[in-house]
Formats: sequence, C-alpha cells, structure tokens
Amino acid sequence: MKQVDSRPMQMTRRQLLLGGGVLAGSLTLGASLTGCGGAAQAAANDIRFWHLLSGGDGIKMMAMIDKVNTDHADFRVKPTVLAWGAPYYTKLAMASAGGRPPEVAVMHAARVPGYAPGGLLDAWDLDLLAEFGVRPEDFGPRIWEKSQFNGKVFSLALDSHPFVMLYNTEVADKAGLLGKDGRLAEISSPSQFLEVSRELQRITGKHGLSYGYLGDGAQMWRLFYTLYRQHGADFVLEPGKPAQVERDVAIDCLEFITSLLDNTISTKSGDGGTAIAEFAGSGSGLLFTGVWELPTMKTAGVPFGASTIPTLFGTPAAFADSHSFVLPHQARLDEAKRRGVYQFVASMLKGSLSWAEAGHIPAYQPVVKSKEYAALKPQADYAQAADIINYDPVAWFTGSGSDFQGYFAENVQNVFLGRDKAADGWDAFMKRINTVLAMPNPV
Repeated sequence: MKQVDSRPMQMTRRQLLLGGGVLAGSLTLGASLTGCGGAAQAAANDIRFWHLLSGGDGIKMMAMIDKVNTDHADFRVKPTVLAWGAPYYTKLAMASAGGRPPEVAVMHAARVPGYAPGGLLDAWDLDLLAEFGVRPEDFGPRIWEKSQFNGKVFSLALDSHPFVMLYNTEVADKAGLLGKDGRLAEISSPSQFLEVSRELQRITGKHGLSYGYLGDGAQMWRLFYTLYRQHGADFVLEPGKPAQVERDVAIDCLEFITSLLDNTISTKSGDGGTAIAEFAGSGSGLLFTGVWELPTMKTAGVPFGASTIPTLFGTPAAFADSHSFVLPHQARLDEAKRRGVYQFVASMLKGSLSWAEAGHIPAYQPVVKSKEYAALKPQADYAQAADIINYDPVAWFTGSGSDFQGYFAENVQNVFLGRDKAADGWDAFMKRINTVLAMPNPV
C-alpha cells in the first residue's frame, strides 16, 4: 500500500469553514468528540466508523455492520451515529483536523470536494482495493467519476439515492393510466404530465401529485435540478467567476414547478411530511420523493410502483447523491487498521443487496446485475436512474446538507408560493451564489 503522509496537520481557515459556515462552540464540540471515542479509548483491533444514517437506514446499516463483524474475527467495527447535515460534517472536519478522526466514515459524495483539497481525507489505494475484490469497473461511470478529485479516488460509493416518482397503482389503474405491464404509462412532455396529474386528481378527489417543499431547500433543489438538467443545461461554479448557468432554462423550470402548485394538481404550500402522509393515505396518485421513502410506503400498505421522474424536457436526468465511504486523514496511520477498513468496505459493498431493500440503488454493479436485485420491486424498475444521475454542481459550499440548498430556499420558496416572480427569485439566488464565488476559496 502507498505510504500515507503522516505529518501533523495545522488547523487552516478552510478546515474551520468546511460544511459551508464558520464553526461555532468549539469547546462544546471538542467535548462531544471526546465522547465519540478518541484514540486512547479504542481497542487495538477496533475500527471506528462514523455515519449519519438514522431511522430505517440506520437500522439497516447496523445489521450490515453486525454481519461484517460476525464474518471477520480479526477486527471489530464500532459505529458512531451523529446528527445528519451540518453537525455531522462539522464534527468530522474537526476530528480530522484535530488528529482524532475515525478510521472510516460516510460522506455524501457531493460534499467530498469541500474536504479533499484541505487534506482532511486520504485517497484510496486501488491496488489494495483490488486485493479485496473491488475494482473501478465494478461501479457505474457517473458514480466512479464522482469518486475522484484531482486524479485520485477519495470516496467509494455504497449507493446512489436519486429523486424519483412513486405512483399509486390502484389510482392510476382507475384513471386508465397503467400499461399492460402494470406500470405507469410513459409521460414525455410537460403538458402530458399536467394532464395525467389532473386525471389522477379526479380519482382521488384531493390532489394528483404530492410534493412537499416548505422550509426544505433540499426538496426544492432536487426537483428543480432534475428538470434543469433535463434541458441539457450546465451549471458550473468556478471560484472567482460568476456562475455559468442558463437563466432562461432556470426560469422555465421554476415556472413549471409553480404551475403544479395550484391546489389541484398539488397543494400550494405543503411540506415533506404532509406530502408523504397524503400519498400514503391515497390522497394523491403521484409522489416526488427520494428512494429512501420506499420502506415508509411499504409499511403504510399503499399499492405503489416507482420510476424515474418522467423525462419532460428531452434529456433523461435525475438529481442524486451517494452515501460514500471515505478515509479521514490519520496523523499516525495504523497499517493493520487501514487494511481492516478496506476489508470492511469491500464486504459492505458486496453485501449491499440488503441496502437496496431500503430503496437505495447499490453502487457495486455485481449486486445490481444479480438475479436477487432484479427480483426486488419496485427497486429494479428505477435501477436505470444510476445512469442518469446528476450530483450538485461542484464547489466547496455545495452538496447534501450544505448552505447551497439553503440559499436556494431563501430565494425560491416565495416563487413556489406565488409571491415572487420566477425571474426575480432566480436572479436573487444567483446574486447570492456569485457573492460566495467571489470570496477567496478558504484554504
């Protein structure tokens, strides 16, 4: 395995700013990190693993970890679960910069560009990965491309979790919208989508589509970016330069989304929880959501299928991110533990059929191509989404749980509520983003 730089790290301005904002309460944070288990507390063969997965995902992750621990007697993975979003990324940055990181952690792939340049992550050794049966060709092209930064591999995706569309099969059948295969008939234009949604509303008597966004920049951005990329439009963020975007396309997307929020097709002012509850109660025929809500709907007993969001603007595209394994920089690398980490991650990738049961699309292609995965319904019906996924535009302040999606909400929510014009909301968002881009990139 290649030698990893073991020089002590200095706390830089970049490390203090990681996660999209200045770290606060460092004394309290330091105490909480000690509670998570420092180097002195760890047993010789313990592999400390941090992740941000809770609820059903957290239960599934724990079961996968337990299996790895049962199968491997030479190390033991000790997971620590931290709060999703900024708190998690703040603590991970502080732990790495302070020389007390876990041996392995989960990050959203879109957040890696904010960490790798500052020396907070070590690159993966492809030769050692191959020794444990994991190769670049085992990942889809878009996922493997996203794993790299400046020519090195800094993350290994466990999955992709795209924004998708669920549909109530009973409601769709009554509306005459199911094909002979029992799946929703293809929708290929904005006007057709509006027509289908109204037909479904006539059956439910409430709404055709459930889409919640209030107070949730992530939900607003996921749908917008899916439709924006369906236009084939680029979104480039380069420090020191104005954002390179297609303004007319962006405004068109915002206006189309607003047209859905007419209190007939969809409620004008719903949040994520309201949308999920409405669809689960058969109060709508469609739901825009993440794949992680599949277990919720199965528990609710609602009859449903799933697909990618219809290609309404010509180019198949879906917003997505990936839960990815990363190697926090080790000031004093333990070669035996690092080797155990590789074995642990390889085992998790190969065992990700279990992870697929939670709705996520496994990144490890031998699992996706298996007969067992093909039998998973409706997961197998949207597996092709991995070929059309689009991660956040690359910048140190973008990605899941970042300030970027918050900036979007600040300027677009009133557009969706019908209070501001789409052009005004978009221009205000761009002004905010260009202000951030004009700042020195914290290094």
